[in-house]
Amino acid sequence: MTKLLEWISVASAVFAVWYSLIGGYVKNPLIDKYMNFIIVSPILLVMLFGLYAVTVILYRVFTFNNCEEAAKELQEEIIEAKKDLLAKGIK
Repeated sequence: MTKLLEWISVASAVFAVWYSLIGGYVKNPLIDKYMNFIIVSPILLVMLFGLYAVTVILYRVFTFNNCEEAAKELQEEIIEAKKDLLAKGIK
């Protein structure tokens, strides 16, 4: 199962529960008491998901590993390539 299919499955299940609460298929005094919260809960969930996504991106950016040895090796290869091109007459 791909990640997209997992997300679609979870979203479908959450939407089905939300729709059953909004549609009145489930009767409970607690549901009637918190109906305003239930109505806006998808908006809150999207906002929380956005906050989670931003947090994960920022965490991964700040903890990104630098590889000094690879950078030094790449700089040496660039210098070597420039010398090779100059030797072949390309500026």
